Amino acid sequence: MTFDGKLVVGISSRALFDMSEGHRIFETEGIDAYCRYQIEHEEKLLEPGVAYELVRKLLALNRDTECTRVEVILLSRNSADTGLRVFNSIEHYGLGITRAAFTNGASPWRYVPAFCAHLFLSADPSDVVAALDRGYPAATILPRLTDAMVSTQADIDEQLRIAFDGDAVLFGDVAERVFRQGGLEEFSSSEQQHAREPLPGGPFKSFLAALHSLQSEYSAQACPIRTALVTARGAPAHERVIRTLRSWEIRIDEALFLGGLSKGEFLQAFGADIFFDDQHGHCESTRRHVATGHVPHGIANEASG
Repeated sequence: MTFDGKLVVGISSRALFDMSEGHRIFETEGIDAYCRYQIEHEEKLLEPGVAYELVRKLLALNRDTECTRVEVILLSRNSADTGLRVFNSIEHYGLGITRAAFTNGASPWRYVPAFCAHLFLSADPSDVVAALDRGYPAATILPRLTDAMVSTQADIDEQLRIAFDGDAVLFGDVAERVFRQGGLEEFSSSEQQHAREPLPGGPFKSFLAALHSLQSEYSAQACPIRTALVTARGAPAHERVIRTLRSWEIRIDEALFLGGLSKGEFLQAFGADIFFDDQHGHCESTRRHVATGHVPHGIANEASG
């Protein structure tokens, strides 16, 4: 058995389910209290977490098909003992997750390459940074805000909708470095000058390519996956982005060039099941509207330390 031809996503327990109470006990009372709590509550179902709906829609792509298109693998810092509650919840919700790595406190990102994962989602920023540093697409799933997750099209639409920021996510951060060092005028001039020169790939290029490969199995009219680029860029900095995607021969369904406008309401209108961005400020705004993954990559994160 191999993962050839499959889209593989690794996800942590805290990204998939709401384990905030257990994590609070771990932070305040330590590992032994946490283990007792999880074992005592292993028959109590966990509530869906921030990335639950994304996972549900990913696994729904396996319905009505003879082959498995998508594999979701649990990569958890729990032990097998404390992880029993997680698998009980997986079974209850009917999620087709059969493979897992329980590392008993060690970082689980090490199993990303072994499982051939195209994406790693975790609530632990240190695990995400370690994966990104070694070239694997990864994002930190951010907690919901109390007023977050207002109803969107994603709540009623079974189509899987994934949105990406551009610079330092789909693309490298070369243009973002020009902007931060020289300002908007120098950035615009540089992008016009290099409009026909493709941008280098960023940490999520390979994940977008894997999605594109999966999309190509369907007709455009019946595709259950829709992607969007949602970027603060505006004209004339749009041309280089368009030509870059064209040179990659990778499909993007929608492109929003917002010219600095806040992204949240546009992502809500798109109905994003998740949005990936490298900048903390953007993520704090967008997680009021949609599930958000922070990609701690590039100059924006160097500057923030």
